[in-house]
Amino acid sequence: MKKVMKESQIEIYQIENGSTEIQVKLENETVWLSLNQITELFERDKSVISRHINNIFKENELDRNSVVAKNATTAADGKIYQVDFYNLDVIISVGYRIKSQRGTQFRIWANKILKDYLIKGFSINQQRLAQESQKLKELQQTVKILGNIISQQQLTNDESLGLLKIISDYAYALDILDRYDYQSLEITETSGKEKFQLTYEEAIRQVNWTKKVYGNSELFGNQKDESFRSSIATIYQTYNGIDLYPSIEEKAANLLYFITKNHSFTDGNKRIAAFLFLYFMERNGILYDHQGNKRIADNTLVALTLMIAVSKTEEKDTMVKVIVNLINRKN
Repeated sequence: MKKVMKESQIEIYQIENGSTEIQVKLENETVWLSLNQITELFERDKSVISRHINNIFKENELDRNSVVAKNATTAADGKIYQVDFYNLDVIISVGYRIKSQRGTQFRIWANKILKDYLIKGFSINQQRLAQESQKLKELQQTVKILGNIISQQQLTNDESLGLLKIISDYAYALDILDRYDYQSLEITETSGKEKFQLTYEEAIRQVNWTKKVYGNSELFGNQKDESFRSSIATIYQTYNGIDLYPSIEEKAANLLYFITKNHSFTDGNKRIAAFLFLYFMERNGILYDHQGNKRIADNTLVALTLMIAVSKTEEKDTMVKVIVNLINRKN
């Protein structure tokens, strides 16, 4: 699958005799030219340049997916076409193959431009980092204010209250999200391996008990397929004899995620997921903190379950890590 170029910075490269100027795109720490521009740069027939580029990929000198990107370009007829652009590695390789002095000159120019571009980009990133740090401080202060409002006023919407409490009850979660932005979010302060192991049969008994006690509809807890059994089994998966989810918190978080996402029942999926999440934590002795309070409030659990339900598949690891950090011993 080819890359798609976003809005790029443009630099003008002028041929040494001054007769020709080429608009060069800068993106992803390299420069990009279209086939027509490469043809213009080296003053060769388009078919010759095209043949060299095809041979570069055929001989596996370069990986096409890494060095080619699509870009929307307006043609002379006013229509917009998706055009292939080739990065500096391709341009240099073509230059070597046709033994062009122009290729050497362009490489020298491009490397200088890229050096200036990277230095400038580093400076901009430093400024952004300082700005984001200030924003984080302001957000932390806002969280404290939100927490005060919640404690003083009765909100009628449990889901909204839960979403706010995810922030206000667990203010350090801001640090979790900040660490995620910098790819440093880790799972820490967990309770170790579980004492109680939830089986499929026990889970079904609890679902049936819930249905009986709370008078849910006949559709509640009716399995549509084998995915519920899979949800239970998955949290105990191992690799080379080592648990993929080694701690109680990690198994609980993944249990909540899989049951919610697999949608195994005709009715009651989110309620069953939330109940078994709490049941698993309680049987393993981590539902309550040392003061006897639930580690996670009911309305916060409702909000988390809804967040999982609407989240994207690729966001799974993030959701699980946040849940674990919200229920671990540090909280």
